[in-house]
Amino acid sequence: MNIDATGLYYRDLNERILGSADEEIVVRNLCGQRYIACGAKARRFSLYGTPGNGLGHYMDGAQVEVFGNGQEAVGDTMNDGEIVIHGDCGDACGYGMRGGRILIEGNVGYRAGIHMKAYMDRCPVLVVGGRAGSFLGEYLAGGLIAVLGIGAGGEYPCRFFCGTGMHGGKIVLRCDEAPRGLPRQVLVRAMTDEDRAEIAPHVCAYCAHFGGDAGALLAQRYYVLTPNPEAGYRQLYTFE
Repeated sequence: MNIDATGLYYRDLNERILGSADEEIVVRNLCGQRYIACGAKARRFSLYGTPGNGLGHYMDGAQVEVFGNGQEAVGDTMNDGEIVIHGDCGDACGYGMRGGRILIEGNVGYRAGIHMKAYMDRCPVLVVGGRAGSFLGEYLAGGLIAVLGIGAGGEYPCRFFCGTGMHGGKIVLRCDEAPRGLPRQVLVRAMTDEDRAEIAPHVCAYCAHFGGDAGALLAQRYYVLTPNPEAGYRQLYTFE
């Protein structure tokens, strides 16, 4: 199915998508239309332009590729599938994400990966090629966030309050020196070979979509942020 979204109201666009039995959906000339691919399962979306807020909410297995930028709340509460953004992305990307993978070529705004969580075989992954805004991984409960810092010149690739309140999961940052001034809930260490093996498939996928040398990226210096068990919120969780 091919749709020209020029001047098309977001609700009308989504009704056309939902009314189609096609597994391949191509939408061109997007300009802020919201809620595309929400709850989508076995479909593939190729989106040209700038989709609006809420792209891929509750998505459960679809493949979405955006040839442009993403706005706010991409992949909110996403359960499975993959979202690929050929550009930058706005705030709250991956909020409450429970599975699947989001790959962002460039930068991401504030509160990316907030309250991501993992369960059983579900482990959400968020890969940011450039830099991330403040509150990256806030209240992180599970999953993996990797910020590759491409274009950052080896500097710390995040803004302020990275990992505030995190009590699970892992944040991997490419930078030349260990991050300083992190919240008490966060421990930082140099990346191990085991960590490198964990992020390798996702860095390879990033380079497959956007270009670049995965081997060269993986050979760089990274630091890993994990929860500090002595300063977390253990009393709030029943498994403790």
